[in-house]
Amino acid sequence: MFLHSNIKFLRKRMGRTQDDVASALDMKRSTLSGYENAIAEPGMETLVALSKYFNVAIDTLVKVDLTRLPESQLRQLERGYDVFIKGSNLRILATTVGPDNNENIEMVSEKAKAGYRSGYADPEYISILPTFRLPFLSRQKKYRTFQISGDSMLPIPDGAWVTGVFIQDWNQIHDRDACIILTIDEGIVFKVVENKIASDGKLILHSLNPMYDPYDIPVSEIREIWQFVNYISSALPENIEVDPVKLAESVKQLRKEVKAIQVKMEL
Repeated sequence: MFLHSNIKFLRKRMGRTQDDVASALDMKRSTLSGYENAIAEPGMETLVALSKYFNVAIDTLVKVDLTRLPESQLRQLERGYDVFIKGSNLRILATTVGPDNNENIEMVSEKAKAGYRSGYADPEYISILPTFRLPFLSRQKKYRTFQISGDSMLPIPDGAWVTGVFIQDWNQIHDRDACIILTIDEGIVFKVVENKIASDGKLILHSLNPMYDPYDIPVSEIREIWQFVNYISSALPENIEVDPVKLAESVKQLRKEVKAIQVKMEL
């Protein structure tokens, strides 16, 4: 049980003193100190009050070691998102941060997929993955990049690096969302999702390439889901038809825009 350490952790994270919290909850400071130091156990009425004060579910306060959560998940809690309140399972994500305390984007190459399948929840394994940053992505969310293989998601080419944002509550996934999914049997797959969790406890996975048939996967076989954000590839997508006239017009327009920007900078 983590109630005592969580109360202290949340209080300090909020920048509050014991006097501040005790006063807000109409209790003695010594009583709160007893809770934080595991000398005393709060009753149900007090648990409810603590839950409301910190905006965290009682189950979370008691069952989850909040000190182990990455910054992205702590920020989700602070924004009022609590998976126990939502009715889903908490998924503690192993992650890495840089010297600036902002989270990295870990890269899982084709060769690293087998190791990731068993080490995805191991902080030591995640810590050895190469990392990078994409400055245009939100610092409030957690991202990871996976190298895909095969032609099932063409026109996204074989060998492309696909970045996804971590999905905490799978019930929030929309039909037609593209996701990177870590499964027990298949490992990492990249598919377009049809969400049937609420009705049938499963996802239906579709490929962009019509040569591949869709198939079902029960949520019990899923370990992680990352919603597609973007991809990086040195290969051009296949079956691209270029209209020379439209291309020339686009280049001409681009030159005009660059010239306009240069004029503004000279003013």
